Order: sequence, then C-alpha cells, then structure tokens
Amino acid sequence: MKRGIFMKKWLLLTLLALAMVVMAACTANEDAGKNEGSESSGDKKSEKVLYLNNGVEPTSFDPSVAFDAVSWNPLNNLMEGLVRLDENNEPKEAIAEKIDISDDQKTYTFTLREGAKWSNGDAVTAGDFVYGWTHMLDPETASPAAFLAYGIVGAEDFNTGEGKADGIGIKAIDDKTFEVTLTDPTEAFLNIISNPSFFPVNEKAATDNAKWFAEADSFVANGPFKLASWDHDSKMVFEKNDQYWDKDNVKLDKVEWAMVNDTNTEYQMYQSDELDISSVPGEMYSKLKDSDELVNSEQAGVAFYRFNVEKEPFTNKKVRQAFAYAVDQDNIVEYVTKIGQKPAHGFVSYGFKGPDGNEFRDTVGDLIGLDKEKAKKLLEEGMKEEGWDTLPKVTLTYGTSPDNQKVAVALQDQFKEALGVEVKLQSVESSVFMAEQKELKHQLSRSSFLYDYADPVNALESFITDSSMNRTAWSNKEYDQLIADAKSEQDSEKRWTLLQDAEKLLIEEAPIVPVHFYNQLSVQKPSVSGIVRHPVGYLELKFADKE
Repeated sequence: MKRGIFMKKWLLLTLLALAMVVMAACTANEDAGKNEGSESSGDKKSEKVLYLNNGVEPTSFDPSVAFDAVSWNPLNNLMEGLVRLDENNEPKEAIAEKIDISDDQKTYTFTLREGAKWSNGDAVTAGDFVYGWTHMLDPETASPAAFLAYGIVGAEDFNTGEGKADGIGIKAIDDKTFEVTLTDPTEAFLNIISNPSFFPVNEKAATDNAKWFAEADSFVANGPFKLASWDHDSKMVFEKNDQYWDKDNVKLDKVEWAMVNDTNTEYQMYQSDELDISSVPGEMYSKLKDSDELVNSEQAGVAFYRFNVEKEPFTNKKVRQAFAYAVDQDNIVEYVTKIGQKPAHGFVSYGFKGPDGNEFRDTVGDLIGLDKEKAKKLLEEGMKEEGWDTLPKVTLTYGTSPDNQKVAVALQDQFKEALGVEVKLQSVESSVFMAEQKELKHQLSRSSFLYDYADPVNALESFITDSSMNRTAWSNKEYDQLIADAKSEQDSEKRWTLLQDAEKLLIEEAPIVPVHFYNQLSVQKPSVSGIVRHPVGYLELKFADKE
C-alpha cells in the first residue's frame, strides 16, 4: 500500500518535471523569436557601436565657447553648419542646400534644406544662424572664435563694443534664407564657416534655457548624432539622430566616448578591445610603425620657435637667420620626437591644395633647413654689423612639459655645434609662459599653431603687424600688404601666389623658425572604416562604419 502511494507520487513528479522542461523549451523558443528586431541582447550585438576616447571633459558644447580639439571632435558630430568638410576636406553644402554668391563676391545667400531639423523636431531656421552667430560675436560671450567672423560687415565693431548687433551683415530673409555680407571678397569664407563656431543655435531652446548645451537632456543637436547621455568627466553616449536630414547615410547606431587622460591607459583599453581607436604612446611608435592598424594622418599645424626682434641679439636679421639655419629639423623628428611627424622646412603645413591641384607645401618647397656653413657666416656678418665681439647671452624659454624639454635640449646642442653658442634653457609653467610670451618677455621661445580653418592664410596672417598672434614684435609693410592683397584677391591663382610670396618673405626675415609639422597618430581596429580625420583637426564620424 505504501509502495503504491510512493510510485504514484514518483510518477506525478516525473510528469511535472517533463512539463517544466517542455515549457522552458517553448519559452526559450518564444524569446528567441522576440530577440529579433527588439532591444534585447541579441539586437545589441547587431548594433554598430563605436568606442572612442575623448581624453578629458569637453570645455563646452556651446559652439561659441568650444574652441579646442576636446570640444570640436565630439561637437562636430552632434551639430552641423551651413557647410561641412567632405572626405577630401572641401566645404560642401550641408544645412544649406544651395549657395548663391554675388558678382562682387561679397554677399552669400544660403538656402536652407526643407528637411533640416533639430533633434527635438524643430525646423532649423535662418533665425537660428542669426542667433548663433550674434551670440558668438557678443562681447559678453567672450568667444575666442569671434575674430574668425571679422570679415563680415559690422562683426568686429560689435565684438569690440563699437557697434550694435543690428549692424552685423547677417540677415534672415525668411525661415529658409540666410544672407551674409562681407567687407571684402574672401575666397576662404566657406572654409572659415565650416568651423564649429559657426554652427546654428536653436533660438527657442537657448531662450528657454541659457545652459541648454550643458546637459544631455537639454542639448539639441542638428548633426548626424544626438547626445543620449553625458556622465560628466566620465562618459558620453551619442545615438544616431533620427531627425538628421541625411540620416540614411549615417551607418553607426551609437558612439560611446570614454574620458581617460592617460595615453598608456588608453592604449591598454584598445588592446583589451574596450576602445576601437587609441592614440599611440610615444615609446610605442617604433614598434607599431609597420602595423596595419597604425593610422598616421596629417594635422594642419606646426611647432616652431619665435625670435623677439626687440631683444638682442635677435634685433639683427642675420643673427636670426643664423640660428634658423642651425636647426636640424630632420634630426629632431627622427631622433627626438619620434612619432612619425614631418620636418617643417616652411611654415604652412601640408594638406592645402591650390587651384592647380598641387600642395602648397610642395609648390613652395623647402625654405629653411640645416646649413652649418651658412649659419656661421651669417652669425659673423650679423655680429660685425652690430659691432659685437661677444654675442649677447641667449635664453630659450619653453612651457613645462617633457616633450618641450626634449626638443629644447636638442636645439641647445644644435646651436652649440653649428654656431658655437651656449644657449641657456628656461622652463616656465604653461599659463605663465603664454602670458609672458604675449608680453614679449622672452628672447627665443617655443610656440605652436593649429589651424582654425583649412586655408594657408589662417597661419600666415598671424604675423601681420599688431596681430595678437604675432608675439615677435616683427613688422614688415611688404608682408602686411601681401596678406591684405591675398585676403581680397578674387583670382584663385593670383591669391595662391600672394600667399606663397608671403611665406617666402616670412622665412627670409626670420622672426620665426619652424621645426616640425603635427600629425594625428592613432591605432584603429580593422573592423572600423570611413572615419575622416580632417587636417584642420575635426574627427568626422558621419561616414564611419563598423563591421
């Protein structure tokens, strides 16, 4: 009797167990079907997510204030201006569907796309451009980019407090027509306005919340991606912007940005597949230079040294030239910096093609380089002209950093070997260094220039008389005129020749000596494609893809 009861219970439990297995199998099959096309783990595996590192927190996502690479790279993928640089680094229609230029080359009329929208669904209007550009030029904004707009009628007057906003040559003819009037023809204008500082600002969103740009839940984008989340100083997540006018050509679903401010840690994250792209620690370049994953692209910028022409011995042109010819640029990039940079035998970087299709740098050729005999001869002649039996003492000043120090030590050795001159080195904390350089307190000092827009004039105009970027006290009327003529010249070939002549004069007069051009060195996973690294420094993800 007891054994019969036991057998019945055993049979019941067995049947229940079999039923549970069948139900579990059915549930699994049902879930498997639901995974397709849903936001489940199965679907997440099919998502195209690019993992990047921004290094540090962006300075700002207010386009008028964001004027550095850590802000530009992400912001350039969240927002879009009238034009956008394409894969060939040329400005092409973006929010503007059509661009009309007047016969005198002074008035630009932009017709905005009907399908251009903000991520909140609002239409992008001409008024948004008027609002954004006026905000950039407002003296209270204190935008470091405002000078880029000075070619627009009334822009400089308003920015310097001498004019009013309604005097700026920008106008919303209607919601889809934006007009800009320049003081002079400016061939580089479309390149200039590709800079993120010229992005529109959603007037309604900015009026409702002055800090619209500071958090993900208030940020409105009009570019390929929108800001899904922002954990400050830690991580940002971008999602494909479903309101973007060209969304069908955006292949990535998400971009996740880490903020790791250490190159070695970043590279370790790349090795462990936490990042798809990483910068390269300096000591790793020699090991990676033949790797298929290494990407060495040009960056429009140059490291150079400034001579203060008001401080002896650099008051003498031949002495400046002597020091310039004593610099061995090739030796520095091969044995000192060692990260695949190109030596700078001129001031204008690679990456700028003229109307003939040829590189500016290649057309002008090498203007300066090591020539010990010429350097010694020039030094003797310069000292004789000044009546110096002994050269006044020279101090080379640089901002505190190991990389700056290594180059300074190399230059110290080169000056000693080529000229027999003992140069003292002085390291100054970076913020103090910059202030002192602007105040012309240094004799010979380390400098760098990164382009704001893709045109040689952006670099060359730094050395016109009274430019805040000059910082050498050098003044040359012929040079000033060449730059002025180039900025107003409508004939592309003539303009290019004027800029080439200006660079030749700059190197001949030697208020500066270039050392090396910058590059963008990184490693990239084979599964990633389509990323564009513009020479002007913006990272372009619109065309990116990931297998």
